[in-house]
Amino acid sequence: MRVNTRRHGFAITALILGMAVLWPSAALADRRHDPVPQADNLILQWNSALLQAVRNVRFPPMHTARALAVAHTCMYDAWAAYDARAIATVGQQSTRRPAGERNAKNRRIAVSYAAYRALVDLFPTQQPMFDELMQELELDPANESTDPSQPAGVGNAACADVLAVRHTDGSNQLGDINGGAPYSDYTGYEPLNTPDVLVDPNRWQPLRSATGVVQQFSTPHWGLVTPFALTSPDQFRPRLPALYPDERYVRQTEALRRISANLGDREKAIAEYWADGPGSETPPGHWSLLAQGVSRRDRHDLDTDVKMFFVLGNALLDASIAVWDCKVAFDYVRPISAARFLFAGQTIEAWGGPFQGTRLIPGEQFQSYIPTPPFGEYTSGHSSFSAAAATVLRLFTGSDHFDAGFTFRAGSSTIEPGTTPAADVRLHWRTFDEAADEAGLSRRYGGIHFRQGDLESREMGKRIGRQAWRAARAYFRP
Repeated sequence: MRVNTRRHGFAITALILGMAVLWPSAALADRRHDPVPQADNLILQWNSALLQAVRNVRFPPMHTARALAVAHTCMYDAWAAYDARAIATVGQQSTRRPAGERNAKNRRIAVSYAAYRALVDLFPTQQPMFDELMQELELDPANESTDPSQPAGVGNAACADVLAVRHTDGSNQLGDINGGAPYSDYTGYEPLNTPDVLVDPNRWQPLRSATGVVQQFSTPHWGLVTPFALTSPDQFRPRLPALYPDERYVRQTEALRRISANLGDREKAIAEYWADGPGSETPPGHWSLLAQGVSRRDRHDLDTDVKMFFVLGNALLDASIAVWDCKVAFDYVRPISAARFLFAGQTIEAWGGPFQGTRLIPGEQFQSYIPTPPFGEYTSGHSSFSAAAATVLRLFTGSDHFDAGFTFRAGSSTIEPGTTPAADVRLHWRTFDEAADEAGLSRRYGGIHFRQGDLESREMGKRIGRQAWRAARAYFRP
């Protein structure tokens, strides 16, 4: 499978989503001053290969965030060896190559070998795809030299140094902490509630599927992963969520029920567009796609994108760590469990399921529009990922201007295919922050998050983005 980003860009992504053209809006598509489309730079090509691997292996969002951070750190460190000022995250000054070697050709080769080694390590089953991209670039994937006088050696060595650090970062990528599967939990987390008994209405409850499969909390150890810029996983941990029997608990659950009862085509389109469930590039990857659009809009070169995707990937990693620290620390109930508990024995008005619309249902049958994922509610991953990414893109480009959009085609819903929406729904974001806010709100429309979990996580994500940006600049301009 070819991964050239001229084919695997936003149009292809739209086809994967089964919806419509995502990028760009008319303003961003203006080519009056550049009638010949330019080929994607190497960073975009390797980023697209990474996102395709995420889709192929069905990575969850926290693994995707880490993969973006690891791969783009490897690329950045290899590139830094050929820059006059920038320093690598590992190795620092000792890796800098002489001025006579600092040319575009050497940077391209070094970056590609660093990317290749990182992606093979992160996605070993996808190596044939990465081999093909190397061959398209006329590079030998079998070249494992670490000779610092050769750009392939610089790239291989830079990646090896980063991987040596990340293999012991607490993610359990290799499964060697507990002798289990890759990324498996080693903390011994066990839920207090069962699928059948809500012992504590404030705590997370695993759900049972229609086929009888019970949810397992996904990666409860993720808050222990080594961050990029966070001083600790709980650095920005927010206040306690509303706890039953506090009236705020009742109000927030009733607010979700009202949203459910009033879902229109626009709310459903927003919920589904931002969902990024299994088989997609996930929320961190979605923002990486949006960053690809920014790169093309602003005509970034390799030197610019190696830095932008480095800070973006690491901000997303830190967001994943902070969010999962909260999810385990608070172990908070999902709206579906809270609603079934509060409205038990009552008849309520809510969304009745696919093709059912709003109807009167028993409170015990309340369901979310978007499938509820297997981990606690507080705080929202979507909200933090999106706010962190939007903050990074705003700071990196020097402007909040985005002007991008998406058309959710009539009948293209995967939840209610053929009927929802009844007519095309056009989404448009003037700014990065508008897009991030809509991503956070989408989880309330989807019935997955409460207002507090959304808003607190947005604020946390903004702080994470600013801190990651400051840390990255210390590497760019030491």
